[in-house]
Amino acid sequence: MPGEIVPAGKQAGRSSRPELRASHADRDRVVELLVVAAGDGRLTSDELDQRVEAALSARTVGELAELTADLPAVAVSAGGVVAEPKDVVRIDQRFSPVRREGRWVVPRRLELRAEWCEVTLDFTQAVITHDTLRIDLDMQGKTLTLITGPDVVVDADGLRLEFSRVRNHRGPEAARPVTLRVELVGRKSHGRVVVRQSRRTAGRWLRRRPAAPPPGN
Repeated sequence: MPGEIVPAGKQAGRSSRPELRASHADRDRVVELLVVAAGDGRLTSDELDQRVEAALSARTVGELAELTADLPAVAVSAGGVVAEPKDVVRIDQRFSPVRREGRWVVPRRLELRAEWCEVTLDFTQAVITHDTLRIDLDMQGKTLTLITGPDVVVDADGLRLEFSRVRNHRGPEAARPVTLRVELVGRKSHGRVVVRQSRRTAGRWLRRRPAAPPPGN
C-alpha cells in the first residue's frame, strides 16, 4: 500500500522468495536506492559504483536485496520501492568548506548558513527530483560556487548583496528544456557568488564544435 515502510533490502511481496529472477524494474529500483543513499553520504563513490554494477548484473531478487541490506528503511509506493528525497536540508557551517558533488540528492529547499568557508554545490551529476530548488542563504565571507549543467539555471534576483557580487560565467542561455531552476534568496556579504558550467561539460562541447575552415574558404 502507498506509504508503507519496509527495509531497503526488501521488496514488497517478493522478499520471501530470494530465488526469484529479478526484472529490469527490480534492478532499476535498487539502483535508485543506491544513488539516493550515496547522496545522503551513506555510500562512498567507490561503493556506489561497485553496488550499481552488481545491481545491473544481478540475476535474482536475493542478490539485489543483499546490496541494500545495510541501508535504512524507505517508503514504498504502489509501483514499488521509492526513496523519497528530503524537502528541506539545513547546513550550518563555520570555517570548514562545504561541498555537495557527485550523485547527491537535491532537496526542494536548502537552508544554508555559512561563515568564512567556501561552499560548492555541483549539480552536474546530482539526482534532481524537483524542478525548483530554493536556497535560503545567510553567508558571510568566501565564495559560493554553483556548478551547473546546460539544463540548470540560476536566479539570484532575490539575493541581497552586501560588499559582495554575483559572477555568472555561463553566458547567454540557449533555447533548451530546463530541468532545475535554482532560486537564491537571503543575504550574501563580503564575498562572491560564482555560477559556472562544469569544465568537463564545456570541454565536451568544445570538442563537438566543427573545425574552422582554412583561410580563403
